[in-house]
Amino acid sequence: MVINVYSQYFGANGTFSGVERRGALVLLISDSEAGTISYKAAVSFFPHRDEEDFAVSYDAYFEKEIYRAPGRRSKKREAALMETLQTEIDELASANDATVDWSNPLNEARLG
Repeated sequence: MVINVYSQYFGANGTFSGVERRGALVLLISDSEAGTISYKAAVSFFPHRDEEDFAVSYDAYFEKEIYRAPGRRSKKREAALMETLQTEIDELASANDATVDWSNPLNEARLG
């Protein structure tokens, strides 16, 4: 079962496929299957042309597995992963010549 543990939109900067991206959807995703739990940090950059534009395009989607082990979801583990999520996302963004503006949230965080 795949669950978005955390998702939130932020301002961002980057250019992908010749299109300037001004928004980013940041995610912490859990996936449990056959007695194994994994977590991924993910970010998708999108145009965000105006205050109503939240159309996420997946041509600028990047993810990184940050945890995998036998077991199931744990609130304690998820809290620890949330502590490092910003660093993980910054690394993904930087590796793709983009940035997430953490000081500019575009909505409230959603926790799953």
